[in-house]
Amino acid sequence: MRESDVTELIEKVKSYGRDVKIVAATKTRSAEEINRLKKFGITAMGENRVQELLAKYDGLDMPEIHFIGALQTNKVKYIADKVCMIQSVDRIELGREIEKRCAAINKVMDVLVEVNYGGEESKSGCRPSDCVALALGLANLPHLRVRGLMTVLPIGAPDEMYDGMKKLSDELKAQLPEAEYLSMGMSDDYERAIAHGANMIRPGTALFGAREYPAGRESK
Repeated sequence: MRESDVTELIEKVKSYGRDVKIVAATKTRSAEEINRLKKFGITAMGENRVQELLAKYDGLDMPEIHFIGALQTNKVKYIADKVCMIQSVDRIELGREIEKRCAAINKVMDVLVEVNYGGEESKSGCRPSDCVALALGLANLPHLRVRGLMTVLPIGAPDEMYDGMKKLSDELKAQLPEAEYLSMGMSDDYERAIAHGANMIRPGTALFGAREYPAGRESK
């Protein structure tokens, strides 16, 4: 992590003149690296894998831990007490499992509905046409609080996709005022995402530098 990279990203985000929440994507990063972000005022992190979150959890000193990767229902029990937001809820069955696990510990979980706007088979997420109905259904679960939408757009996505997500976000917020977040944009496209209405971004390499994967581990 280079201090200049972090401060440059923060200044770029500030230049848009509105509040944009930075959630650092921390896949493959050590707890020590992650904790260093606090000195720059970045206090939210997002993990992609349950096993990796559990491995580094005891060393973390971050006020907000989000889960941002695809989540299987049988893994919810491991993270329900450890994260403050699950950004990747893409089906009602997953929502019901989160409800069950959070009810058991008397916790209300903030969630985002993940939208597969590009229709890519390799990515999770519900269809754009289903996201508002799914969000409203999840909002009926007493231990879930729907805070908005999340997406991972295809590489090189046209402006129309960014605008389409903003339109869906506005449609949902009109029916569910608490759904204030549009989590969109990573290291390669966070500026485009902000320009098109995102108010939550998930940069990783732009903060930490290029990932170094252990030998034998695929970089997917």
